[in-house]
Amino acid sequence: MNEGDGMNTTANLAGSFTLHGISLTVNRLGYGAMQLAGRDGDKLVWGPPRDVEAAIAVLREAVASGVNHIDTADFYGPHVTNRIIRKALHPYPGDLIIVTKLGARRKEDGSWLTALTREELTTAIHDNLRNLGVDVLDVVNLRGMFNLHRPAEGSIEAPLTVLAELQQKGLIRHIGLSNVTSMQIAEARRIVPIVCVQNHYNLTNRADDVLIDELAREDIAYVPYFPLGGFTPLQSDALSEVASRLRATPMQVALAWLLQRSPNILAIPGTSSLVHLRENLGASKLQIPAEALATLNSIHEQRKEV
Repeated sequence: MNEGDGMNTTANLAGSFTLHGISLTVNRLGYGAMQLAGRDGDKLVWGPPRDVEAAIAVLREAVASGVNHIDTADFYGPHVTNRIIRKALHPYPGDLIIVTKLGARRKEDGSWLTALTREELTTAIHDNLRNLGVDVLDVVNLRGMFNLHRPAEGSIEAPLTVLAELQQKGLIRHIGLSNVTSMQIAEARRIVPIVCVQNHYNLTNRADDVLIDELAREDIAYVPYFPLGGFTPLQSDALSEVASRLRATPMQVALAWLLQRSPNILAIPGTSSLVHLRENLGASKLQIPAEALATLNSIHEQRKEV
């Protein structure tokens, strides 16, 4: 398996998952749109990309290759990725599910701020609707903002109640959560059905191992963000060695490991490169044998000991 597999690699080879309690079924290998936004000096995920047409080509090839789950947020850019998605794919294929996030906003210096008041959430919903060119949003994830980088305890009842009201008005079909703890998930499920949880998780960042298994028993999707390490790609001698043995790239192995970790995991690797998109899609064909899985699982154990 290699980057040259191109359009012969399809996302549906990774299997599918039906979101909890509803009829929405998505292929488990999706696409994250964050990297479609640009960069302005030290300001990441800011402004338009250098090549908008290249970004459009990535989205179109992803969907043509079987991706029917795109993760985005209107605070990427801000307002950049959703407009590119609309330009590339609208009118949308009937099976395409677009999942967006609320709860943050950007300052002019590029910093990330909490945006969880009723007014901010309502404005964000209408921004997403307008920029995506839809009348209703498929799935909206409420992002916990008690800590920007990791889940932290605190009640999410107030903002989630606002989203539930907007759902009742017909602006949102389904609700999920992002950057949250087990206690916050339990609190949320007392207010509204939750179809997915999106937290930071990958081969080396495995704080949510127990949570993933709990959600799997409830048939709730777990969507790891930064599945390939985010702005600092995963690096490990053990990962590279397994990839060499399997004639794959390290990133393909990291994605395949996620897909084999639990059937409720939906992977959303992001890229602005057709080459890397094809590489990521190639993970759908990769099966990691037991001995290689043991080697990969040992990476986390070794890091805990350091």
